Amino acid sequence: MTDFTIADSTRFLTVPGGRIAFEVCGGGPLVVLVPGMGELRSSYRHLAPLLVRAGYRVVLVDLRGHGDSDADFPEYGDTATARDLIALVRHLGEPATIVGNSMGAGAAVIAASEHPELVEGLVLVGPFVRNAPTNPVMTLLFRVMTASAWVVPVWRAYMPKLYAGDKPTDFQAYRDSVTAAMRRPGHARAFSRTTRTDHGPAERCLGSVDAPALVIMGELDPDFPDPKAEADDVARALAAPVVMVPNAGHYPHAQQPESTASAIVGFLGGGRHRA
Repeated sequence: MTDFTIADSTRFLTVPGGRIAFEVCGGGPLVVLVPGMGELRSSYRHLAPLLVRAGYRVVLVDLRGHGDSDADFPEYGDTATARDLIALVRHLGEPATIVGNSMGAGAAVIAASEHPELVEGLVLVGPFVRNAPTNPVMTLLFRVMTASAWVVPVWRAYMPKLYAGDKPTDFQAYRDSVTAAMRRPGHARAFSRTTRTDHGPAERCLGSVDAPALVIMGELDPDFPDPKAEADDVARALAAPVVMVPNAGHYPHAQQPESTASAIVGFLGGGRHRA
């Protein structure tokens, strides 16, 4: 794996309610990498250098209440994250391809639907872009488990399951960094609030996205009963191709960065830029 330091050049963008942290590396067409709930921007530590090497200006961003971003926002979730992404792209001064993982994919879909002039393409990785059917008992249990008082040890224990398949060689160190970030003042509460996000707005936006899209899914993604079927359903809504990544769970960009980068670079180089 290529060593890639995330923390040395942190920048901040002030948006309504607080600041979001981001980092810029490389040069070329703009690609914004958005992590999923509970993850840090360093989730892309192995993918980002491969995209930089391929000739792209890569931006990694922390979600509200995650990593180096502020944790006292009045609102969290897909819609709020979409607003942050649009503000960030405007700040960076050119349209972007947005690579969104998990709920970051839902935010990317909303951003592309509402501001097509700023989103040239979408790469949705393990995408949560619609609400799954819910069991009231399981919903209540999830809310109890993700209460801020004990969400840090609960998430730490749950992380290995989400990384089903091959784990990054530095997984334990990364897991420690996630835990440390959640223990910052206010961050456990912010994460707990993020777990309540509604993917309905993203689902309603799927039919109005004009940007070219690519769906990437880990074959072992434990968040979906049938990962291939979920990927196919999302792809149909966007007229997008699907890439299934072997030996990967919910984070193929971290677990299988080379094959994920190959799929993304192929998409980026396949004429997805508007004239």
